[in-house]
Amino acid sequence: MTSEWWRTAAIYQIYPRSFADANGDGMGDLAGITQRLGDLAELGIDAIWLSPFYTSPQKDAGYDVADYCDVDPLFGSLTDFDAMVSEAHARGIRVIVDLVPNHSSDQHVWFQQALAAAPGSAERGRYLFRDGRGADGELAPNNWESVFGGPAWTRITEPDGTPGQWYLHLFDSSQPDFDWTNEEVREEFRRILRFWLDRGVDGFRVDVAHGMIKADGLPDWTPPAEGGSMGGAAGLEEAVVDPAVAQAPYWAQDGVHEIYRDWRALLDTYPGERILAAEAWVDPLPRVAKWVRPDEMHQAFNFAYLETPWQAGALRRVIDDSIDAFAAVGAPSTWVLSNHDVVRHATRLALTEPNPQGHGVGPRTPGLGDPATGLRRARAATALMLALPGSAYLYQGEELGLPEVIELPDDARQDPTWFRTNGERYGRDGCRVPLPWASAAQSYGFGDTDAAWLPQPASWASFAREAQQGVEGSTLSLYQALLAGRRAHGLADGSLEWLDGGADGADVLTFRNGDVTVIANTGATPVALPAGEVLVTSGPLDVASAEMPGDTTVWLRTA
Repeated sequence: MTSEWWRTAAIYQIYPRSFADANGDGMGDLAGITQRLGDLAELGIDAIWLSPFYTSPQKDAGYDVADYCDVDPLFGSLTDFDAMVSEAHARGIRVIVDLVPNHSSDQHVWFQQALAAAPGSAERGRYLFRDGRGADGELAPNNWESVFGGPAWTRITEPDGTPGQWYLHLFDSSQPDFDWTNEEVREEFRRILRFWLDRGVDGFRVDVAHGMIKADGLPDWTPPAEGGSMGGAAGLEEAVVDPAVAQAPYWAQDGVHEIYRDWRALLDTYPGERILAAEAWVDPLPRVAKWVRPDEMHQAFNFAYLETPWQAGALRRVIDDSIDAFAAVGAPSTWVLSNHDVVRHATRLALTEPNPQGHGVGPRTPGLGDPATGLRRARAATALMLALPGSAYLYQGEELGLPEVIELPDDARQDPTWFRTNGERYGRDGCRVPLPWASAAQSYGFGDTDAAWLPQPASWASFAREAQQGVEGSTLSLYQALLAGRRAHGLADGSLEWLDGGADGADVLTFRNGDVTVIANTGATPVALPAGEVLVTSGPLDVASAEMPGDTTVWLRTA
């Protein structure tokens, strides 16, 4: 008998460098996480997922890994990691760690060996080195573009000083892609999986889980229209009927599934239901579901849901499509609104202009919208999300209502996207600013000094956890109530039944899950509130008029 905990878990993403700083150097660390685990237990989550903390030159905030089996000194040591896992498990919190298999850092020993070796060598065979085109190999092997902007190929200088081969990097030039047709690469990652499983981790969030395998021959490819930079077909509907046609030859190739079947078999040899969660930016939802077939991964992030606007009809469609697609392969749907790669939903839901994933927002971004509206919608959207059956992901700081930080100084920005596009795209720094824990403390309690690797705005004082703890109506109190209610009423293990009539309208969603009726008003006009006991509300209600305002979600217990 298994618990299948992952089907219903509320999983909290920790971005280690921005969560809590135990030594005051301005960089969050593993010891800081351990110190704050009590706060997370009090919030009511079931598991934590840590973004990378491995040895890295930090060109892409740790997603450029130099050693997959050690902790970067910025974050502590393996001893600190073991202590964190032990304390988390003692509190009933499972630990998921990030795995980055598509590429390594250019400082990884394998890549350094490849640079020193000859073309055609076994060392270069671990990566995607190719001869250039043109009379002297002066042209890149194909026309692929990096997710971060600019070409996806960089030419090296050979050991003898002559211009040499090119290597592929779908992300920054400091992140060369592995060649996953190479069995040595596959065996190395089996070793890495075992290393962390043996240390007690409960699973892996797999970065770029739709990457790794590239189409044979590495053919040229020109996107038919601009979609999500990580490969989703969003925005392509008018350009191409079949989203599969819009898929780049370096995303979502069938060969990735063989890799995950191999990994699943390995994880299944360990006790305690260790899991794999896919970051797969793939459209449409039935295609995403291929990553979570019974012999592959356990979960896949629901980016279609994340990217859905705050509009009742669109939300109903994506909720139905999600439940149907994942149920068809026996997997739970997952729900997510924010993470370290997207504009925080307290800002995103108020945007009045399109904002492609990865572009970020800043002072010159059009259509920024009203912050109060954004927070109101974010609270309502979370109340809707946490009432849905399946597993939910929360991103650190959303429980405080944190908005995207827009006014970061240009010289403080660190995202590779900012540099590779010469400031055309702001990138992801705005959702990664260190958290505020205490209003009056240095660095707002992030650490015990005023140091912070990204500057924190003065507005952080009003969002600090200490200022919200125990305060009725605060965003923190709302999240605590939602997570407690989700567990108490078995919503994550329930089923959804849409209710017709009543408050339903063009801007309103109403459904029942177990003994809870959920009403979400995505419009601006107040609507009648049905009779019943109010369990949770995302915003104030006009009890005298029995109405719920716009941008509000209410949980009711009805007769």
